[in-house]
Amino acid sequence: MSKKKILFIVNPISGTDKKRNIRRIIRENLDMERFEYKTKFTEYAGHASELAKEAAAAGVDIVAVVGGDGTVNEVARSLVHTQTALGIVPCGSGNGLARHLQIPLDTAGAIRILNADIVHSLDYGIINNLPFFCTCGVGFDAFVSQKFAESGKRGPLSYIENTLREGLKYNADTYTIEDENGTVSHKAFLIACANASQYGNNAFIAPHASMKDGLMDIIVMEPFPTIEAPQVAFHLFNNTLLESKRVKTFRARKIRITRTAPGAMHCDGEPLTTGAIIDVEMVPNSFKVVVNPQAKVRNADIITTFVERINEWAVQRTEQLKRDIQDTKRRNHILIEKIKKL
Repeated sequence: MSKKKILFIVNPISGTDKKRNIRRIIRENLDMERFEYKTKFTEYAGHASELAKEAAAAGVDIVAVVGGDGTVNEVARSLVHTQTALGIVPCGSGNGLARHLQIPLDTAGAIRILNADIVHSLDYGIINNLPFFCTCGVGFDAFVSQKFAESGKRGPLSYIENTLREGLKYNADTYTIEDENGTVSHKAFLIACANASQYGNNAFIAPHASMKDGLMDIIVMEPFPTIEAPQVAFHLFNNTLLESKRVKTFRARKIRITRTAPGAMHCDGEPLTTGAIIDVEMVPNSFKVVVNPQAKVRNADIITTFVERINEWAVQRTEQLKRDIQDTKRRNHILIEKIKKL
């Protein structure tokens, strides 16, 4: 049996310093009887995307990213709608997608996940024509992402510092949200569209989000007084945000957000400036990812799997009924022919 091919893409300047001995760690932990691999280091901005596209075109089975969220997202955007699966060896400060998929944060453990070679086809989202995999949105989180990027500092402490400082200055906006069920208006502190459960750093913005249901969880957080900020932060990092009286949530395949003026939005934490109208939609089952076979199954995924099984049964049963009808028609035809000959 031929070995599967893996390309490890390593960004030497992003994320943490866990990549220092990456070649040795790969040799010690990757199953060499099942896989053959190459390691390539990125040399400039956008290089990871180029390497991923080349690998997919060449039929490489897995492109494994050794780096932070930015590199993971760059490669993932290049692999959607291909047969090449994304592997993640998380070395960043947030590791949002890796944490949602319960990929080990230690390098050796993440590489051993690749050995199981369990690949699932997952959903991704698009916001104003830009792919995202975890979350996107407008309002305070986009505003803070912009300030966080401008500060040049990384890590959860810097993020919290920016959040507390900028939160005192932030004014909520009024948004109109349109989906297949109609249009509503909200004055909101933030609106988050979540494919996965968290921003990163175990900040759970959408605790029940699933990457297999074809839907995004939309979280609308109402403005709140400064005195409630610690309680909201507690809910966010304690995976209990939906218990907050300031939070409303619903699910949709596609939405349009209209605000009063152009401003900031974020796409997987990357801050961007865009117009007053923002379109967000999900693309179901369109990118392949190597997942952790020992991950704890979330309730949302249990429900999705149950529905998938029901649908499969219904399709199989329908096909069987079609075959039975055709068989009955054939037998009746034979019987009629025999009767005519009598």
